[in-house]
Amino acid sequence: MRQRTARTGLCALAVTLAVGAATLTPAHAATAVTKDGHEATRDALRQWVAEGGTPGVAAMVREGGETWFGSAGYADTDTGRKRTPEEHFRAASITKPFIATVLLQLEAEGRLSLDDSVDTWLPGVVRGNDNDGRKITLRSLLNHTSGLYNYTDDPDFQVNVSGSGFPQHRYDTYAPEDLVAVAMKHSPPGGKPWYSNTNYVLAGMVIEKVTGRSYAQEVERRIIKPLKLRETFFPGTGPKMPKPHPVAYSWLHDDSADAPVHDATEQNMSWLGAAGELISTAGDLNRFDRAVKRGRLLPRAQLDEMLNAVPSDGVIEYGLGVEVATLFCGVKVVGKTGRTNGSLSVMVGTEDGTHQLVFNANGDRLPDSARYFDVIEAEFCGRAVTDR
Repeated sequence: MRQRTARTGLCALAVTLAVGAATLTPAHAATAVTKDGHEATRDALRQWVAEGGTPGVAAMVREGGETWFGSAGYADTDTGRKRTPEEHFRAASITKPFIATVLLQLEAEGRLSLDDSVDTWLPGVVRGNDNDGRKITLRSLLNHTSGLYNYTDDPDFQVNVSGSGFPQHRYDTYAPEDLVAVAMKHSPPGGKPWYSNTNYVLAGMVIEKVTGRSYAQEVERRIIKPLKLRETFFPGTGPKMPKPHPVAYSWLHDDSADAPVHDATEQNMSWLGAAGELISTAGDLNRFDRAVKRGRLLPRAQLDEMLNAVPSDGVIEYGLGVEVATLFCGVKVVGKTGRTNGSLSVMVGTEDGTHQLVFNANGDRLPDSARYFDVIEAEFCGRAVTDR
């Protein structure tokens, strides 16, 4: 039973994505085969593509002083171009650990307390329909215990940004206040934790209020430049991707067998903002993950706060900007997933910062959520699922 519990939990980790939280339970039992090196990971990538879950997927591993890259499928199905290590992709909710790191740095500097209420910094912003910023702390934003409605779950909003209205609205611009206003139309859904992009939009607004600079400027100044993450940036309202990049294939949440596929490569990411705007590469995200966990960005006290996770469903736990789970083989992993139109990504690693994995699929369909999780399990447990 433990193996199924861990697998179900990691599937929840894999799909707690930019458009809101969901749990998909795999409908199969695992037969594990030990492999040498990264062959299990390579097999998991190939099987994911073979089952039609994505046109292409690319993974980069950093373990000790060594780096490994593997891929399957295509970056562009029309030309047959393969995925490469240098490709940029939309990291979506992997933006959240960057935002959380900045707030933790500000706490370490004595410029705020994570026990401050949201209203302390954003008076009157969180109000109405039983929402009250005076009762919500900054910490509860970061670990998703605020109870605030996830604005990307709003049906009308979702249609325009990631549903059938996307082709007509892909270049629309949203201010953070617009996104919070969508959430304020709804009463808190009840139950904690409740994954909500609203939390991180508010966190970005707090950063600007405290520092006088935007969240993007603060992340660049405090993280991107010191770590020399040369391929990582916030696009703002700019819709284009830097080269090289894969084509982002999207089904726009249409699960029907004959659903049309859309090229969603260009999109204005202001609809996610501080909750999921970032563009990066696998190499840069591995470097960031290692730097955080090895204490290059946070004092020990703040790093402990980040990793002090609260349960959500008994398996997955929410830290500050990160998600934590224990694999069936006993390895504890900490990381973040991200999803936007045409892109699914994972940044995950061991708690001690010795082993990292980043992978990206240039498609947003999950016909079998287990394939998403299998890549994580294959890399950190050295096992591949061979029987479904």
